[in-house]
Amino acid sequence: MKIKEGFLLKNVAGNHVVVPIGNSTLDFNGMMSLNDTGAFLFGKLIEGTSKEQLIKDLMNQYDVSEELAAKDVEDFILKVEREDLFE
Repeated sequence: MKIKEGFLLKNVAGNHVVVPIGNSTLDFNGMMSLNDTGAFLFGKLIEGTSKEQLIKDLMNQYDVSEELAAKDVEDFILKVEREDLFE
């Protein structure tokens, strides 16, 4: 899975936000706010990674169970899909 080109993760006044750039501004209205976990996952998705790797990375980064990591990743993927940010 990979985030479409034209979207950046920025830290604005201590908040993680996804902002469109270039032509992406025509299709994406507003900004997407993320917590630290969401920002971590979004960064991985910018690089391109699998769902399974996201779960492993989340477990390693936050020392959480596989069950919790899988739920968080699934919830995050749904959020990104609703915003139509995947290639």
